[in-house]
Amino acid sequence: MNSHDKVSGEYEAQLNDWITQEKAALDLINVVGKLWFEKSIELVLYRNQLVDRSASQIMNLHQYAKDIVKKPITVFDTLDLAREILNSNTGPARIDIGKLAFEWHNEKSNYASISAFIGDKLKQLAGGNAAITPKDVILFGFGRIGRLAAREIINLAGKGEQLRLRAIVTRGNSNDEIVKRADLLRTDSVHGPFPGTVIEDLENKTLIINGHTVHMIDAKNPEDVDYTKYGINNALLIDNTGVFRDDKELSRHLKAKGVDKVLLTAPAKGDVPNVVHGVNHETVDINKHKIFSAASCTTNAIMPILFVMDKEFGIQKGHIETVHSYTNDQNLLDNYHKKYRRGRSAALNMVITETGAESALKKVLPHLSGKFTANSVRVPTPNVSLAILNINLNRETTRDEVNEIMRRYALEGNLMEQIQYAMSNELVSTDVIGNPCPSVFDSQATIVSPDKKSAVLYVWYDNEYGYTRQVIRFCKHIADVRRPVYY
Repeated sequence: MNSHDKVSGEYEAQLNDWITQEKAALDLINVVGKLWFEKSIELVLYRNQLVDRSASQIMNLHQYAKDIVKKPITVFDTLDLAREILNSNTGPARIDIGKLAFEWHNEKSNYASISAFIGDKLKQLAGGNAAITPKDVILFGFGRIGRLAAREIINLAGKGEQLRLRAIVTRGNSNDEIVKRADLLRTDSVHGPFPGTVIEDLENKTLIINGHTVHMIDAKNPEDVDYTKYGINNALLIDNTGVFRDDKELSRHLKAKGVDKVLLTAPAKGDVPNVVHGVNHETVDINKHKIFSAASCTTNAIMPILFVMDKEFGIQKGHIETVHSYTNDQNLLDNYHKKYRRGRSAALNMVITETGAESALKKVLPHLSGKFTANSVRVPTPNVSLAILNINLNRETTRDEVNEIMRRYALEGNLMEQIQYAMSNELVSTDVIGNPCPSVFDSQATIVSPDKKSAVLYVWYDNEYGYTRQVIRFCKHIADVRRPVYY
């Protein structure tokens, strides 16, 4: 065989191998869909959802799994495991197929068959779990976070056994306003088109989103609405307006008929619990409290990282600087603003402003309160922000140790959904758009000082989507509709 034939043969072999893998990915998509819609089992691959993903996306996620776990995890392995889960008596659950594939790779010699392996690993999820009572959800406000929350609740609805979007409350619900809001839900300049259907039923003042009937309600005051008239009861209301921030103001929602609990998508004042899911959500009594806050996007980005650094190294003090995309709070062109500098054009300037990151420590990680200073710079990008954490530590460390500890927390334990470990040398802000984790740890940017007692960490976050995913996670917790998990 001459060199030309050899090269051609290698090319064809590699292409055929890829096509075979892509066919397996298509088969996996089919099994994932059956598990989701027939058995309420959601498969994820190291936190990344597999439901409603293309074959190319499935392949990319498997490559990510290989890179971060540093073990061969193939689409053939996950396909075989998924098929076995489908044929098992596993009940409704959320299962990390990447973790299972890794364990199967290491432990297959201990089992007589893949069926025996699945039966052993998922035995706690076998049979019918206790029935979950679906929770009605009301979105009060329909801005950036509200529309993303609507997308995610609908996308993750499955058989409708967890969160059910029932109403959206805005100021005004004329036909023209409903059409405009539907258009904003369908398309988004940052996050792209909504992968579903949105139909306006103007006669009934509703939007039908992927088959879900959602009432469009006009209200100027929280207490004015009788949600029971729309068949909505014991609902979780998500306040996306940011107008009402303390117990007294937010409790007005509870005066409306049909509302059971309230979640604010902004930092709260007063005695309202500020919660970062994965960090302090289990410290809050969801039966005692009626009003909660999901804190801020920045708080959700930095708290998982600070939690790890304090637990592993101990923190003496530090500084938090956020490089944050501009928001609706700023002016497009220079104009009056109640806060200094934010009145200057957001699209043309870097703007120094304050951040509530340090004050949030008092409610989320109170033992670190007073140890940090914080500030923010708003920059001319529409989405994705960066937190720079400069931390003095209680013990010596190295760059490799810090990175390896973060990699471990991204793979194991209670912060798997919160921290993603990024290894790309080319990572930039647009790469983080649509990332489901609130903290994307940039391992290539980690700096440890020569004396080994301080570190500078770079944490990216999609301040819209990543934060919204945290909101939905916390919603499921306080609504008590979370399925058992295998992570």
